[in-house]
Amino acid sequence: MYSEALLTGKGLSLGEALSTGGITTLVGLSIVFGVLVVLMIVLMLFKLIFYRKPKAQATPAPSPAPEVTEPVKEEAVDEGELIAVLTAAVAASLNTSTYNLKIKSYRRTDNKMPAWNKAGVTETINNRF
Repeated sequence: MYSEALLTGKGLSLGEALSTGGITTLVGLSIVFGVLVVLMIVLMLFKLIFYRKPKAQATPAPSPAPEVTEPVKEEAVDEGELIAVLTAAVAASLNTSTYNLKIKSYRRTDNKMPAWNKAGVTETINNRF
């Protein structure tokens, strides 16, 4: 009769019901944290078994100093001419007049961008005009 009362909850006093609930809660929490501890130990063992320290790269021997050569002179680019060329190129791609455009600033972009990045930049530019 007592085991049936535990299953159904009928015929139990308030104290007995609370103690049964508390025991059930403690057992459940113990199982959960026990499994978490076991998982933590397994992961630590994986780290010990499968982790390899990276090999230290040998430092190359210092090479003799290179001969001093004259510095390469870069061509001076006229900023006004560059802006005019950029404005003409943008106007041609948008099929509009250069009078409708004003270039505020420019910067060189990296050509190492992935294709999806280039597509995003193109889409953003097209949506603004």
